[in-house]
Amino acid sequence: MSEAIRDDVDSPFRARQVTRPRDQVEQQLREAIFSGKFAQGDKLPAETELAQLFGVSRPTVREALGALVTAGLIRKIPGVAGGSFVNTVTPDSLSQMLSESMDNILKLGALDVLELTELRRVLEIPAARMAAANRTDEHLQRLSGIVDRQRTTTITDPDIPNYDLAFHTTIGQASGNRLLAAFIAAVHGSTHPVQYLRVTKEVAQKTVRQHMSILSAIQKGEADKAGEAMETHLNYVLRYSAAP
Repeated sequence: MSEAIRDDVDSPFRARQVTRPRDQVEQQLREAIFSGKFAQGDKLPAETELAQLFGVSRPTVREALGALVTAGLIRKIPGVAGGSFVNTVTPDSLSQMLSESMDNILKLGALDVLELTELRRVLEIPAARMAAANRTDEHLQRLSGIVDRQRTTTITDPDIPNYDLAFHTTIGQASGNRLLAAFIAAVHGSTHPVQYLRVTKEVAQKTVRQHMSILSAIQKGEADKAGEAMETHLNYVLRYSAAP
């Protein structure tokens, strides 16, 4: 090809990057999943069949499937009845995937308490407001039971992180927004923010009273007060948080 043709901006030909076979397999499988050709819960063809369909080796297919597993699009089940299945995305499964990712970030030291608390403000203040409008009797019963346990326990109770987890995730669920609830559950499930508190008897009593204020506003359906109570609580948590 002459230089004139290569330099001609009107030429119909353009250089395109040639992707590796593994990338091509991965991309086409992604497109098939996103387009609905393989729905949630569907089993993908076996590795041998995929290798024949794409004209590549089984190790190439295995690498592509591994990338889809890492991306959370499929899961691999061993055994005779196993194989590669498209993940069923529910609020719980989404929360689990987010928790695992966040947990890895924390272990690598790429996230600190300040960032965590700021994210909680973004998620949980609106969630408290929404919970005041959308909560059910079941949500209120669960929240009341959690707060009752918090009021009657001591700072040596090993289940304190679980009470905090249950309180905040229940508010997320009471918001009526399943995606918001999944994010809140992921933050708390992977980090247990209460473990970063410098817990004294005074701090423990104060946080429980704050939980009681949040619950009271949600019970009364007072959205603004619920958001304000949650903001006060998170500000206090940040003040008494210690670096992990």
